[in-house]
Amino acid sequence: MMDLPPDQQDRIVCSITAAIKYEIPANILLAIAEKEGGKPGQWVKNRNGTHDVGSMQFNTAYLGDLARYGITTKDVAQPGCYPYDLAAWRIRLHIKQDKGDLWTKAANYHSRTPKVNAKYRADLMAKAVRWADWLENSFMTADNQKK
Repeated sequence: MMDLPPDQQDRIVCSITAAIKYEIPANILLAIAEKEGGKPGQWVKNRNGTHDVGSMQFNTAYLGDLARYGITTKDVAQPGCYPYDLAAWRIRLHIKQDKGDLWTKAANYHSRTPKVNAKYRADLMAKAVRWADWLENSFMTADNQKK
């Protein structure tokens, strides 16, 4: 992992840690982090007037639910692992509460609009397969221990 640029190291470590914490598949969070490709402090305006903020391009539409906990756009935009935790929390809610298969639910992080979701979902699946292979080859787990 040390041959990766520092920003990718942070993305990988933060994604894996958040995935474990929120009990979601690490390869899915890694794939979403790669797809979103945000950076700390980054703001991208959407056509609907919302913004995608920070490393995980967290949509401001979801901050209403988090305001009662004192979570603001400043928290989402900051460097470090906290934005990945917030994204993992949101993805866990999609997985637990939304309709559809796992991939559609995970792609709801980007959009619930069927056509947009389907495009994101297809790319997410391809990236998640690559990340699953990377994880298996990079870390010793109970599933891949040599006898």
